[in-house]
Amino acid sequence: MLSGLRPLCRRSTRFAFQDTAFTTTNARRAHSFHPLINGFVSALQREQPCLAVSPHKIQILSQPSSFYEKLLAMIRRAKTRIFLSSLYIGSGESQLIGALEEALTRSPDLKVLLQLDLNRSTRPGKSSTAHLLLPMLEKFPSRVSVSLFRSPSLRGVLSKVVPPRFNEGWGTWHAKIYGVDDEVMISGANLNDSYFTDRQDRYIHFDGESQLADYCFSFLRTVSTFSFHLSSPAHVRSSKYSYRHEDYTLDWLDGSTHPHEIQSKAADSFTSFQARQKELSTSRRSSSRSGVSSEEKVLLFPIIQAGQFGIREEESSLDLLFRHVASHSTPDTDSFDNLRQRPLMDLTSGYFGLNKRYQDLVLSSRDIDCRIICASPRANGFYGSNGISGRIPEGYTYLEQGFMQAVKSAGRTWAQEGNYGHGVQLKEWYRDGWTYHAKGIWLSPTPDAPPVLTLFGSTNLNSRSSQLDTELSFIMALPSSASDRVRTSPEEHNTAVADASASQVGEEPPRLDLGQELHKEVSRLHQFTEEWQGGTRAVRWGTKALVRLVGGML
Repeated sequence: MLSGLRPLCRRSTRFAFQDTAFTTTNARRAHSFHPLINGFVSALQREQPCLAVSPHKIQILSQPSSFYEKLLAMIRRAKTRIFLSSLYIGSGESQLIGALEEALTRSPDLKVLLQLDLNRSTRPGKSSTAHLLLPMLEKFPSRVSVSLFRSPSLRGVLSKVVPPRFNEGWGTWHAKIYGVDDEVMISGANLNDSYFTDRQDRYIHFDGESQLADYCFSFLRTVSTFSFHLSSPAHVRSSKYSYRHEDYTLDWLDGSTHPHEIQSKAADSFTSFQARQKELSTSRRSSSRSGVSSEEKVLLFPIIQAGQFGIREEESSLDLLFRHVASHSTPDTDSFDNLRQRPLMDLTSGYFGLNKRYQDLVLSSRDIDCRIICASPRANGFYGSNGISGRIPEGYTYLEQGFMQAVKSAGRTWAQEGNYGHGVQLKEWYRDGWTYHAKGIWLSPTPDAPPVLTLFGSTNLNSRSSQLDTELSFIMALPSSASDRVRTSPEEHNTAVADASASQVGEEPPRLDLGQELHKEVSRLHQFTEEWQGGTRAVRWGTKALVRLVGGML
């Protein structure tokens, strides 16, 4: 998929971090993985960069408050680098900004890199993310860099007439990376109060994994070369494309490239970056086989999806996954005799409107049973909003209705017998007072086995994530030693749900084997699900028209 290795684009001279080497050590041979994913892992290693990490250094968090506490603790122990990537930072996050400033004051060698979305971070008024960050930037001008990505899909006359907030509909910077030194936390959550209290997402923490940290840091450095940079109003502008916005400067460093015409530069940068990481990991994996560690490693495959730049690694990786799983699965049958031996895929998205390609994969893969969790309209973050945005939950109901009609037409309607099911099931998540933002995939060899693979990161797996937003996600493959030891009956599955229900908000359970942790993660999400009710909900004709007009922007 990556045909050549081209030089990385020129780095910014305004804010130069020291480069760190990225290598993959102790990579495991594919035969150490479950037969269901063995061939897929081998094939993906030929296509994508691959990082080998210890399963004992991975922690799966379940609560928004735990995510926030972990993030603050990471910042407080930072020594050399903090690198954070999010859509935006909420206007009320004074504690978070205070923690960053304290870390900078405490450690003179510490540098901070923030990568955010420009349109979302520069909304009019003093409460914007840009205004929030400007004092810290002015206090530590040589040690703080704030890069703001602007989607080039909105340009020309439209860029002048589309008002703030709506301009985000043409694509955003959506990757969520929270790194400090050699610690990294990957999530789908943004840096705002609701994501720290009552907005459910996923949170996976990696401790002391320098390869992953270096990959994420270098990825953000690459994006910063075709992003604006937040500066004080007195800053000397780097090019004719820099401009003053309210009381700060948005500085564009590359005078040879118009900010609205970065498609080629971004595509080349992403392609070269991934090719370089793939070459390094392949080389290191080959040289390490003579001295493989006794500990089997989890393999992480970073995948970039940036449809507007022609980068579609997520789509090709999932297509590869479905093909390999289907080739290994028990053939479909009308009886329920083989249900205990069929692979089970759990899939969730807080904004459920499957990319057409993914929908086709789910519907055509008759040998893979699929349980899907979407957000109840009341758990959608736009529920109760004023104006057009208030129609968004209803718009998703309309998309869900279309999907379920396609499920019926494909003969994949979920059928239940005892504790086992067959087909495609859609359930909706609702928890009183909470909203839902989780996304990802878990794959289990059978309904009674823990997952052996998961997809996590920023992608919502919908048309917008595929075509407009710029995403970074990871496929994590568990070696047999981290997954095969655990087997659960349906009764034990129900017990896991009950255990999750007994946990207090903000309280994390004891550490388990990674397969068990993934099993409990998806069980906790199912704990708050109920049967999908979208088929009985009325959708106004105006909402239908709106979805048909801008459905890919939802």
